[in-house]
Amino acid sequence: MKPIRLMTGFFTVGIWTLLSRVMGFVRDIMIAAYLGTGPVAEAFLVAFSLPNLFRRFFAEGAFNMAFVPMFSKKVEGDDDAQRFAQDAFVGLGGILTVFTVIGVIFMPALVAMMASGFLGTERFDLAVYYGRIAFPYILFISLTALLSGVLNATGRFTAAAAAPVLLNIIFVIALIITGLTCDCTGPDGQSIIGQSLAYAVPLAGIAQLTVVWIAAKRAGYTLRIGLPKITPELKRLAIIAAPAALAGGVVQVNLLVGRQVASFFEGAVAWLNYADRLYQLPLGVVGIAIGVVLLPDLSRRLRAGDETGGRDAFNRASEISLALTIPASVALMVIPLPLVSVLFERGAFTSDDTAATALAVAIYGLGLPAFVLQKTLQPLFFAREDTKRPFYYALIAMVLNAALAIGLSPIIGFAAAAIGTSLTGWAMVILLMRGTRTMGDAAKFDARFKTRLIRIVLAALGMGLILIITATVMKPFFAIATVRYVALLALVAIGIISYFGLGHLLGAFKLSEFRRNLRR
Repeated sequence: MKPIRLMTGFFTVGIWTLLSRVMGFVRDIMIAAYLGTGPVAEAFLVAFSLPNLFRRFFAEGAFNMAFVPMFSKKVEGDDDAQRFAQDAFVGLGGILTVFTVIGVIFMPALVAMMASGFLGTERFDLAVYYGRIAFPYILFISLTALLSGVLNATGRFTAAAAAPVLLNIIFVIALIITGLTCDCTGPDGQSIIGQSLAYAVPLAGIAQLTVVWIAAKRAGYTLRIGLPKITPELKRLAIIAAPAALAGGVVQVNLLVGRQVASFFEGAVAWLNYADRLYQLPLGVVGIAIGVVLLPDLSRRLRAGDETGGRDAFNRASEISLALTIPASVALMVIPLPLVSVLFERGAFTSDDTAATALAVAIYGLGLPAFVLQKTLQPLFFAREDTKRPFYYALIAMVLNAALAIGLSPIIGFAAAAIGTSLTGWAMVILLMRGTRTMGDAAKFDARFKTRLIRIVLAALGMGLILIITATVMKPFFAIATVRYVALLALVAIGIISYFGLGHLLGAFKLSEFRRNLRR
């Protein structure tokens, strides 16, 4: 994949991910309005996080990180890629079918693992009930991730990137239908909303799987249900995937620790979830898009012995990632209150909820560049089928995160969970960068990246100062219901214009580069 195609693939995935995140905001705004940060909201959020946590291990965080490089080599080498994909599809489906049944049976234990602070409260019983309905999602979404890996490895990004949009569309439809057909103001009404959302989860998984299966079939890879077979290649795949399970899902593991800490503070699970949605927007659009496109590209280049091309792809991916992420990080840190109040403060979501969520947003903003850098650094290891070292780094990061989150929680409360996540993100980046020293020049930052990084930071800091001044002047407008949406839009627009203007003047990037890649 040439640099131009790399950037084109990035923007394809990024734009669809942006649409998914926007729909996710609509979804969470509606959930916050209906449920606020009450027991039903916290119970559903924990129930929904369980299949998403495990999918990071079984699919995106492990299986795909091992599967994509192996599959890419078969595609490039004209080996039987279809047979390998079919065996992996059936093998993963068989394992996850058994795991889904076990998870549904032992749901009380899983909820306790996720949020032991719920024990003895109504939140626990609700989370178990919703969890049993939602948990089969892990089967559908993991198979979706595998099929997405097939599509991405063959240079087809659209269907895989568009599939997540369906999840949020189905959530929004479920909320609208339920809101129109029942009285959702009291506890009983909120419980119905929670149940409706729980049933929407597996339904969305089926829809996502259908979309990517059809796309894979059109690409020449028709994968079918069958009996699993243990082949030498699948054994090798499992050996590679086992350590990647933790390495690829380290952010989710750290969030698990954060939720466990937050469950002991009433409302904190919801505060962290809504804050998570805000920083996941730039992380999803930039970091995940780069990770999805970069891994198969690096795998092909390493197979061809193109070390120079691999280094250029890595540097340009890191450059564009930070050019879009650092200003988002600064914005989250300097204007979290206007963002949260305008987006979420309505209905059952109060001003106290806004203050707590805004604090978490600012802390997560500090770690955002680290989360994105992990997405560009990890493919350097996975493309070489090296999953052991990221595994060891993840272990260190997990211990550090637990120590920070648990150790600081008695002193500073729920915010300790967010602090642990952000600081651990930077620790993981340092460990990954140290690990790349043995990879030669292909994993080093070039002179252009270093020069532009300094200018990107300066442009972002200038934008931050402008945002602080503008937000202070516009503060009265954020309190007016009919004006606050326009005020926030204007504030965001000022931030975007000031950053790209300063960045262009300082030479951090060229606006023509963005326009050219967007056109392609």
